[in-house]
Amino acid sequence: MGNTTAYRENLAWLYGLQKFGIKLGLENMQRLIEAAGIALAGERWNEASPPQSPGQSPASQKPTVFHVAGTNGKGSVCAMIESICRAHGLRTGLFTSPHLVTFRERIKISGVPIAEEDVANGLAQIRAMIADWDPHPTFFEVTTALALKHFKNSEADVAILETGMGGRLDATNAVQSSVAVITPIGLDHQKWLGDTIEEIAFEKAGIIKPHTPAVSSPQDPAAEAVLRSRASICEAPIQFVTQPYNGSPVGLAGAHQKRNAALAIAAVRVSRIEASPGATAYGLRSLQWPARFQKWDQQIIIDGAHNPAAAGVLAATWREVFGEKRATIILAVLADKDAAGIWGALAPI
Repeated sequence: MGNTTAYRENLAWLYGLQKFGIKLGLENMQRLIEAAGIALAGERWNEASPPQSPGQSPASQKPTVFHVAGTNGKGSVCAMIESICRAHGLRTGLFTSPHLVTFRERIKISGVPIAEEDVANGLAQIRAMIADWDPHPTFFEVTTALALKHFKNSEADVAILETGMGGRLDATNAVQSSVAVITPIGLDHQKWLGDTIEEIAFEKAGIIKPHTPAVSSPQDPAAEAVLRSRASICEAPIQFVTQPYNGSPVGLAGAHQKRNAALAIAAVRVSRIEASPGATAYGLRSLQWPARFQKWDQQIIIDGAHNPAAAGVLAATWREVFGEKRATIILAVLADKDAAGIWGALAPI
């Protein structure tokens, strides 16, 4: 079977797992980690990760793991942390979701999407391993295992993991992090996470682990109280990053991206990676992350805003860039999204 054929066949199997739906919980993921032997340079991925210096061989260090949760800005912050770390000479593993064009975007090593051959081989191994499991792992659990396996095989110095949904019971939370990173919390995925800010914040706060530093964007007071409570229970130091980054240009448009950049810098700092201002500035300036106020050409902007809060930020960024110029908006949303709320936030532009 050719590489492309094997890739398509195994990917079709993976997408077929969507029939198992969404199952929040860590038992299957913990079992996958154990069965797959997901370790890096002889060290377990589910053990704590000490700090490391740029360029340090992973043979002597466990990977530094950044775990990112929140409602809006997760992908941008993940991309910023990755770009900063890569600018310092570290070999990075980035796991984000969903993808825009190809599944391979979800798993990257030093900015390069996972190869079709690695997807095919990795999925084939996992597929054989879990054939008779009950309960059967879900699409996201298998994808997370594939990412961790690829990071191990690639000897990544740093792993950046974006939660799929929530945090407390998200598959990525089966991995012990070095830093918990929490972006702005708002209403989204209420079917799974709860109908109030407090309930949703409780799920996001679940990525904060005992004695592990956490950094957060400014939050609604109700969400902040939940995060502080969780950090106190875990005896985890938590920092709320209130000032935007203005040290150099950021490759993504909008005032909110300067706040995201400040959060990313704080996360790298508390991980005790030895970061320099120059390399940090280069990492942020050279960053490319599609569908975040992406200029397709001089007249077309593409953005993935999918809830009212994100749509409000999109409208504000439009005003920053185009002033009072009116926008023609083409809006497409899934049926479970707050289309009226999104449209209301966009209507002023």
